[in-house]
Amino acid sequence: MENTSGQGVAAVIPPELDRWNWGAFLLNWIWGIGNNTYIALLMFVPGVNLVMLFVLGFKGSKWAWRNKRWQDVDHFKRVQRRWAIAGVIAFIAMIGFGVGMFFVITAVLKGSEPYKMVVMELQTNKSAIDALGTPIDTGNPSGNIETSGPKGKADLEIPATGPKAKGTVYLDATRDLGAWKINRLELEIQGRPGRINLGDAVR
Repeated sequence: MENTSGQGVAAVIPPELDRWNWGAFLLNWIWGIGNNTYIALLMFVPGVNLVMLFVLGFKGSKWAWRNKRWQDVDHFKRVQRRWAIAGVIAFIAMIGFGVGMFFVITAVLKGSEPYKMVVMELQTNKSAIDALGTPIDTGNPSGNIETSGPKGKADLEIPATGPKAKGTVYLDATRDLGAWKINRLELEIQGRPGRINLGDAVR
C-alpha cells in the first residue's frame, strides 16, 4: 500500500491503524505536539478537555497518520507504542505522586497541634464519651491548617469511633500569639440528626 502519511485529509488510513491510541489518550496535548496534531491543545479548554480525552483515543491514530510523515506503517506503530508506554508510565507516576501526597498531608495534619487538641478533648469530654463510648479512636483528618508567624487558622474534619457509635468531629480553631484556641468543636453521630456541641467544656 502506498505511504500516504502526512497528506492531511487526503491521506488513506491503513486499516490496521484504525484503532484506539493509548498514547493520545494518556498524554493528550503532549502527544498532540509530538505528532503534529494540534487539535489536542483543546485539552486546555474547560468543559471540552474531558470529551477530548476520548476523541483523541478514538481518532488519534488517524490524525497522527494524516498530520505527520512516517517512514511506513511499522515505523508509525513503533513510535505510537513508545507513546503508549510513556503514557502508562506517566499515569502510574501520577497515581504514585497522588498517593504519596495523601499520606504526607495526612501525617502533617495528624502531627499538628489542633489535631492533638481534638484527640485529647475527645478522651475526656463527657458528652463525647456518652455518645461514642470509650475508648475513642480517631481516623485520618481532612481539612486545612494555615499559619503565618504567630497567627493561624484550622478547619478540620476528623472521624471518631467508639464502641457505641461512629461519628465525625468538626473543629474550628485559631492561633494567636503562637497559641491555639478552639472556637467551635462539634460531634456529629452517624445516623442521628444534629450535632453535639463539645466546645463549652473547652472554654
